[in-house]
Amino acid sequence: MADDPTPQPRELTTADGLVLEAEMLVPPRPTAAIVLAHPHPAQGGSMRSLVTSELHRTLPEQGLATLRFNFRGVEGSEGVHGGGADERLDLVAAIDAAAAELADLPLVVAGWSFGADVSLSVVDRRIDGWFAIAPPLRVLPLDELLAGTDPRPKVLAVPEHDQFCPPDVAAEATAGWVNTELEIVRGADHFLVGRTDVLTDRLVAFAAGL
Repeated sequence: MADDPTPQPRELTTADGLVLEAEMLVPPRPTAAIVLAHPHPAQGGSMRSLVTSELHRTLPEQGLATLRFNFRGVEGSEGVHGGGADERLDLVAAIDAAAAELADLPLVVAGWSFGADVSLSVVDRRIDGWFAIAPPLRVLPLDELLAGTDPRPKVLAVPEHDQFCPPDVAAEATAGWVNTELEIVRGADHFLVGRTDVLTDRLVAFAAGL
């Protein structure tokens, strides 16, 4: 296990001029960079929400660097909520920061819920893979989730008892997607209480395979 890294505050600047708050955790000799995108701001989601916080805490213990950030209008980030479309600029700003500091590492975007859909709508060339946790697949129109037709690898980690997009619905919605693996998180609902360890293990394995 890596030594405990120290949280490093960051400010991200979006293409439309907003400053977002963020935080990085970089262990010694990281093997990959993970950009974490949080759940819906209108439902109280922030970079401190459960799944995002737990991954930010546990992944560096396994040698993966993490960057979490607040979407526009959340806590210390400037701007107002953009319905998922404007938040694409926020995610790109986070990718900018991670790629600049960890340029030689594989980069994964790992969003939860709202953050999963936003992540799947961004196909930046610096992304090596997507790890979408409990994606609702309805924050944005399905045809705007451009990762679905991208050849790079994707994992959809869908809770067995997801209240918003259960496994059968997710499978039907993404049936035509390329290089996409749908994994059911057994015993979990959308909020994944008590099941974040499963996500950590799977994300570590996914990053190691890139």
